[in-house]
Amino acid sequence: MLLWGGQTVSEMGSAVTQVALPLVAVVALKASTFQVGLLTAATTAAFALIALPAGALVDRGSKRSIMIVCDLLRLLLIGSLPLAAALGALTMTQLYLVALAAGVCTVFFDVSYQSYLPSLVRTEQLMDANGKLGTTGAFSQLGGPSLGSGLVAAFGAAGAMTADAISYALSVASVFGIRKREEPPRARRADETLRSQIAEGLRFVVHHKILRRIVACTGISNLFSGMNTALAMVFLIRVLHVRPAFTGLIMAGGAIGGIAGGMLAGRLAKRFGSARIIWMSALSFSAPQAIVAAAWRGWGVLLVPLGWSITYFAVMVYNIAQVSYRQSVTPPELMGRMNAAVRWVVWGTMPIGGILGGLLGTLIGVRPALWVAVIGFSAAGWFVFFSPLRHLRDVPEPEPAPVATS
Repeated sequence: MLLWGGQTVSEMGSAVTQVALPLVAVVALKASTFQVGLLTAATTAAFALIALPAGALVDRGSKRSIMIVCDLLRLLLIGSLPLAAALGALTMTQLYLVALAAGVCTVFFDVSYQSYLPSLVRTEQLMDANGKLGTTGAFSQLGGPSLGSGLVAAFGAAGAMTADAISYALSVASVFGIRKREEPPRARRADETLRSQIAEGLRFVVHHKILRRIVACTGISNLFSGMNTALAMVFLIRVLHVRPAFTGLIMAGGAIGGIAGGMLAGRLAKRFGSARIIWMSALSFSAPQAIVAAAWRGWGVLLVPLGWSITYFAVMVYNIAQVSYRQSVTPPELMGRMNAAVRWVVWGTMPIGGILGGLLGTLIGVRPALWVAVIGFSAAGWFVFFSPLRHLRDVPEPEPAPVATS
């Protein structure tokens, strides 16, 4: 409950920054489409750069302590932006550096967070626990942008990020209050190096016949999600001519689908099967994005939250199902490295997507670039469809892939 409550507050603050950060670049600093793409890439670049060693380091230490330190650092980093804005010293360089540094903290926090949850609940409770966390995460996407829009209107885009800094302080307090201690990490062999531990986690994921398909599906979808994220704010403000203060409301509308997906994921898995629901939800990623790309000025803007809402519903159901499966089949001593190896791929594609979105938006236009993303999204779900999942109703717990020792 402490983990759940703290994350709800923290994600609400992060949702405010999701609106405010690109608005600072677009409105206050007059950033180009390519610069916004680079900023989007900077927020997730750390997953491509350090996720693998982060997983090995998380498996060596206390996940709870790592989460507390990361929250404190993000408080200071995000808090530096409204301070610099108040002094008239805010620049794109600072935005890039803060995005990169905060991304490093997010890598360590998220790997620790997903690896820590199985020590707090039983295996049969993972789907329910992930569903609750996913629902409140989606709720923050609903309330956060709305709150962000109001804060942007009242205090400016940079000032609005103060709310995110405060949310990290509350997250620290909640995680610090958790008294249940995790199992201590296993003793390392004398010849066991950081490199060999990283390789061990990678081998587990690559040799696992279902995990590697899930990684391919999620990585492709995140690549084109990165494109969409880089283009979204520019599309709303410069193509659809939405007022900056209203952008958060439009983005929040899409989060309604995420809330519904988090609440219904467990029921859908029981109704259709835990195997079927993974590929069924994955095949639903692309069609709603076509609705967004077809939006026009005026009342046509309403197509954006409609398309995003349907997409977020499918993505939420997919994520809850596949994360719960990953946590249930991975040995505890490999949990951090498994999560890091998966995120190295699936989040590592996002900065590439951000840069690609900025480039294509500049070269061929924002709307045509969105249509490219729609086409790309359509490829993701087929990786899990053409897998053993297609012939199963429910996913069995397969034997872990053999891990080589040195």
